[in-house]
Amino acid sequence: MQSKQATFTPDEIHAIFQLQVDHQWQVKSSDAAQRIATLKRLKAAIEAHEKEVKDALYSDLRKAGDNGMLEILMCYTDIEDAVENLADWMAPVDIETSAQFPDARGSLHYEARGVVLLFGPWNFPFCLVFQPLVAIIAAGNCALVKPNEMAPNVSRVTAKIIRETFEPRQIAVLEGGVELANNLLELPVNHIFFTGSPAVGKIVMGAAAKHLASVTLELGGKNPVIIDRSADIADAAAKIAAARNMNSGQVCLCPENIWVAEEQAQEFISAAAQTFETLFYEQGELNKDACGKIIDQRNLERVQGYLDDARARGATVVCGGEIDPQGRSVQPTVLANVPKDAAILSEEVFGPVLCVFVYEELDEAIAAIQSQPKPLALYLFTGKEDVVDHVLQRTSSGGVTVNNCILHCLEYHLPFGGINNSGMGRYHGVHGFRELSHERAVLHT
Repeated sequence: MQSKQATFTPDEIHAIFQLQVDHQWQVKSSDAAQRIATLKRLKAAIEAHEKEVKDALYSDLRKAGDNGMLEILMCYTDIEDAVENLADWMAPVDIETSAQFPDARGSLHYEARGVVLLFGPWNFPFCLVFQPLVAIIAAGNCALVKPNEMAPNVSRVTAKIIRETFEPRQIAVLEGGVELANNLLELPVNHIFFTGSPAVGKIVMGAAAKHLASVTLELGGKNPVIIDRSADIADAAAKIAAARNMNSGQVCLCPENIWVAEEQAQEFISAAAQTFETLFYEQGELNKDACGKIIDQRNLERVQGYLDDARARGATVVCGGEIDPQGRSVQPTVLANVPKDAAILSEEVFGPVLCVFVYEELDEAIAAIQSQPKPLALYLFTGKEDVVDHVLQRTSSGGVTVNNCILHCLEYHLPFGGINNSGMGRYHGVHGFRELSHERAVLHT
């Protein structure tokens, strides 16, 4: 439905934006049946291009087999959930009025925010465009969508699906780089949905402030793991090691800094190294399809720099640590004895590197976590419910998975999002519908 266009001038961008400004009221007034039909049409378009999506994910990030299909399935899950429940989500909610208005009727109405600007990331370049887009559509908004240029093959197929499915007055896709992003941020949109780094998130929030647009910022952080003495160390190590190497470590939810009791550290490290060997090596050679690849040369050099700096400052490379520039591969790595001034401790690694720290008392680990910006996720391995309560009371994070990693994000009945440095706003399921809606108070007297 939309013609392909490689570049957009500021005037062309404004023209598309104005189309949506004019059309937003018609989209806002659509009923559940109309929005459901749109979502079904989107799912059919994704299904029609499924092989192209998988091929693109392999080309950009070497996501093979189930790793590529996961992104597609996550989109299907969100669409199916919205289709099943949207009528209930859209229904006004009756509110009991107070004594000062005994004869009045109060209600909450979920209405569209208007025109939404959606920026996709490069690490999950397909599902982290279409999952937010499902919420945008379900809530009755228009959207300007910018896929990430660092995953160019996925960007192209994403744009193809959107152009074939939507009129630009409802959902428009614009491909380009930083210049395009900056031009889009000048638009007085109603809401911005951004997934990426905290540094760029601050730029997005600053741009939104110029127009008092609301924002959803899905950022990241250095997700800590606490392993309590009561935990099954081998089980914890296997789950952490597998999660750390997901998408070659390029996941905002990956576990990163591990806190384990001093006397159990060697057992943990040995079990993690064995998991790496089992999952990601064949006959002693790294299985590149199992690992994926770093998105580009600049990010590969960034991870290399962290490892070189940590070694130079006295950190111990327990396993891994080797880099293949041609394949853009980083061997799954465990670092121990990492000094506090190492660069790897101040930035999100976005590579398959675990840093292991030891404690004598659990509160030492908690104090270390308290001293850092609030992460997107915290992972706790324990066999004691009182330890869960203690850690939850004394830490803060976007979400928590107990005795595993990342899974709280996959339970779409739970809200997903960060806090402070790791972001703001929530989505998935009904939480995404509400995030992309304005909760309007109505009183009948």
